Amino acid sequence: MTNDYDEAVLACFLDNQSRLFPEEVASNEEEAEAFLEDCMAVVVDSPAEVLEYFEEEGIDTEGISEDEVLDQSEVFDVGDGRYLIVEG
Repeated sequence: MTNDYDEAVLACFLDNQSRLFPEEVASNEEEAEAFLEDCMAVVVDSPAEVLEYFEEEGIDTEGISEDEVLDQSEVFDVGDGRYLIVEG
């Protein structure tokens, strides 16, 4: 798990932020990075790490498959095998 918000992560968040928020919270990469830092969003490398993150945060994941956890609104598929987790 990292807080490394590279160009791909920032673009993913900018393109998909409406899934999590009713209005735009960032309009460019600089604003996106500041927002992600403020809410301590994390980047993980696999669906298994998404599940692990939720478990560490105390979220009940019993009976949830990796596919189901990836459908959660706070999980963004960066498109390169990584996932951005943003808790609104």
